[in-house]
Amino acid sequence: MSFLRNMRLGTQLGLSFAAMILISLLVALYGRVHLTDVASNVSQLADERLESLLILQNLRDLVNENARVVRNMAMQSDRSRIPGQKKLMDKNRKQATTIQDDLRERYPTPDGKALLAELASATTGYRAAFDKAVDLASADQIDAAREAIQGALRTEQDRYFKAIDKLVAMERDHSRAIALEAKRDSLDASNAMLMLAALAAAIGVLVAWSITRRVKGQLGGEPAYAAEIAQQVAQGQLAMRIDLRPGDTTSVMAAMESMRRSLSGVVSQVRQSSESIATGARQIAMGNADLSQRTEEQASNLQQTAASMEEIGSTINQNAETVRTATQMANAASQTAARGGDVVSNVVSTMQEITTSSRRIGDIIGVIDGIAFQTNILALNAAVEAARAGEQGRGFAVVAGEVRSLAQRSAEAAKEIKQLIGASVDRVEAGAQLVNEAGTTMEELVQQARRVADLIAEIGAAAQEQEQGIAQVSGAVNQLDQVTQQNAALVEESAAAADSLNVQAARLVELVKVFVIDHAEAAQAPASAPAPAAHRAAPAPAPRREPTLASSPAPAVAAPVRATAAAKAKPRTTPAGSQPTLSAPPAPRKPAAAPAKPADDEWESF
Repeated sequence: MSFLRNMRLGTQLGLSFAAMILISLLVALYGRVHLTDVASNVSQLADERLESLLILQNLRDLVNENARVVRNMAMQSDRSRIPGQKKLMDKNRKQATTIQDDLRERYPTPDGKALLAELASATTGYRAAFDKAVDLASADQIDAAREAIQGALRTEQDRYFKAIDKLVAMERDHSRAIALEAKRDSLDASNAMLMLAALAAAIGVLVAWSITRRVKGQLGGEPAYAAEIAQQVAQGQLAMRIDLRPGDTTSVMAAMESMRRSLSGVVSQVRQSSESIATGARQIAMGNADLSQRTEEQASNLQQTAASMEEIGSTINQNAETVRTATQMANAASQTAARGGDVVSNVVSTMQEITTSSRRIGDIIGVIDGIAFQTNILALNAAVEAARAGEQGRGFAVVAGEVRSLAQRSAEAAKEIKQLIGASVDRVEAGAQLVNEAGTTMEELVQQARRVADLIAEIGAAAQEQEQGIAQVSGAVNQLDQVTQQNAALVEESAAAADSLNVQAARLVELVKVFVIDHAEAAQAPASAPAPAAHRAAPAPAPRREPTLASSPAPAVAAPVRATAAAKAKPRTTPAGSQPTLSAPPAPRKPAAAPAKPADDEWESF
């Protein structure tokens, strides 16, 4: 019994139900075995004995049919039907022979073999008498055939039927024995199953009584009383008393009494702690509301600053674009001036060549003038010689005069051309001098254009550096704006969490008020939190810290809220080329003076 007393209730129930199931299975198995025997006997009775009776009856019917056929052969006058009747008799004889051969296999016992031997002897006599009667009827000896049929054939047929009746009687005896055995087995199985069922019922009653006694002992009272106590505890009635049996310290009722006392003490402590939590939550909510307002103002100022920086950046971008355009135009002007200088150099070279050619033309004109002068002298000499010749040289004198005239005109034309060529050479030299001066001026202009292009390039580089600096400043401002927005989101979530904490604390106070406790027991329970302070001094704001490159660790209490806000906040995207100098949010503010802690620190316990 000590083993059962120390066993778990579930194990006892499992073993009890397993024992009942095992007994039921044994009863079913026993019934199954006996019902199988009964079914085997019934099957043997139906399949073997009944079939044997039917075979013997069929054998009797074949003999009667042959007797009727031979009687008809002896009585009819139409002899043409005798062959067909003989075929029918031969067919019936073959079936009878087959049946008798089958009967030898069905009766292997000594009694069966003896009866079969008697049947075989009767069959021999019967067939001899039958064949004689058939022969007489076939020979048209009607009277002799009738005498044989009514005499020897009937006697042998009766003997044959008696042998068959003996086999039938033996089959009936066997069938009765099988039926009696099946009835006896069925009755034995019924009695055994009734006994096993009675035994199972007795065991079930014993197990039920034992389990009920143990359950009531472990429960310590009636289940309805335990349910009533549980309902009162569920309704918050913790000031009641539970009636226990003397010395009961291990039952469920005793455990419920211990639970009620512990729960009463815990509820008292929770009530005190919830009031302290509610006061602290209200103070946190007020501080978070103030901090949220200041953070929103700071975020608004940073957004305005970011907008101004964006406008400045846009203006600088436009200036940089203008400088790039001016640089391109200055480069184009410098290239044009360079091309103009090249053209002027080509013009100066061409003018020099023209001057050289003009001088050569002047030399050639001088030669022509000399030739004209010499021709004039020659013509004058010819005229003199013609005058000396008189009449004979008159024609030659005319020709010499014409030549002289042509020489004079050639000399005058050469002088005029020489004058024109001289004037042209003077003008070309003057033009070449002007072109040289223009070339010098173009060279100076090209140098000045290149200097302007260099100055514009320097202005563009300065504008680009200024643009990068403005982009960095804008990125820093955007990052400050992002950090401020994250701080604002964190403050809003902290304020929301503080409001939710305040609501939950108030709700906790209301929920705890549902419980009705015994103040004497509550006074005996150890207090874990004192009464809440009437007022907490709000922490003074610390001076603002400059943002640093490394992020400062967040306080342990606000870690979950910061993680949530960092996941929810959507930071602004900074320009691709900018490199902001800030990479972490500013360090959280620390109160200048920490609030006074209660003696047992209810916030740490919270």
